[in-house]
Amino acid sequence: MALFRRDKNDPSASETPDAVADEPVEPVAADEPVPHVNISVSTYGKPHQAPPAAPAANGQPAANGQAAPSAASAMPANIVLHAALQGAPFPPEPLDVIKVMRQALQGHLYLRVAGNIDQLRAENKPLTLGVSVVEDKKFLLAFTGVDALRDSVNSDGDTNTSALSQPSTVVLKNVLEGGHDGLILNHATEGSRIVLPAALIERALNEADPEHTIKSLLARGRSPENAVAVGQALARVKVWAAARQVAEGVGLAEMRPSEGERLLELYSHPLEVLAMGRDDRPVAFEPAQLAAALVAQPTLTGVVIDAAGPWMQVSREQLAPVLALAGTDPADSPVKPAGE
Repeated sequence: MALFRRDKNDPSASETPDAVADEPVEPVAADEPVPHVNISVSTYGKPHQAPPAAPAANGQPAANGQAAPSAASAMPANIVLHAALQGAPFPPEPLDVIKVMRQALQGHLYLRVAGNIDQLRAENKPLTLGVSVVEDKKFLLAFTGVDALRDSVNSDGDTNTSALSQPSTVVLKNVLEGGHDGLILNHATEGSRIVLPAALIERALNEADPEHTIKSLLARGRSPENAVAVGQALARVKVWAAARQVAEGVGLAEMRPSEGERLLELYSHPLEVLAMGRDDRPVAFEPAQLAAALVAQPTLTGVVIDAAGPWMQVSREQLAPVLALAGTDPADSPVKPAGE
């Protein structure tokens, strides 16, 4: 395994390397976001196909004409995804859509339900979700938080609305299972809306860790305890590295933020590599392959996960569970190209 150096003071920096790797997979460009759309509603399949029942606190009926209860703290916003939306230009470029898509793989989203959700559940009725039909294409509407859902209600005045909080991946799967053409995030919130096309959602889910283990840990923030938890997770789940062709073969990106530090760049999903905006290509790392790479490079002081942020630095000592796997896989090469 060869490494190519990236001197960085900030793990979120993303300069393009001098050499060009194999071309990364091109993203699916989204349709232009729709500034304002009227909500239509559509029964989401039969009762057993509706989003799975959540705890009572996750489904809130409208109160006093509001789209959510006044105690908004009971329904926290998806801050990471909201920040990605606010950082996207209008209209977005394909890379901007990828940057939002990667953050849509963590946390929760809110769906707009017609009627009182508690009453609908008590009567075992299917949930009718807010959708938008644009040029014969049907998009599910989702929101990063209560404020964005409230903007939606204010845009059409239909206060007979409930908010349903669901894990983001459940919402994304419902887009595909319901035959939607995509997902519109925060459709009525200016400066914070985008379209995720179904093809991109499908690919993102197919390439993801079903439990989104690393992504969920990173969302908790940086702390020594969380770094230990990430080190333990890296001994169980597949991650990705940023690779390009070098004279010795396949080179993997490393970061040198300070004198004596050498950090291997790792990513929780192939989209994280593409979101860096470089010409690197994602390569898959199984835990035993990561262990082999660390053993082959004893001067590596650790790894940095998801350098585009939220990121986490994990020291070599905190990678002890990974290093314990060294020698458990006789694979000749510690790297494997994406898609193989």
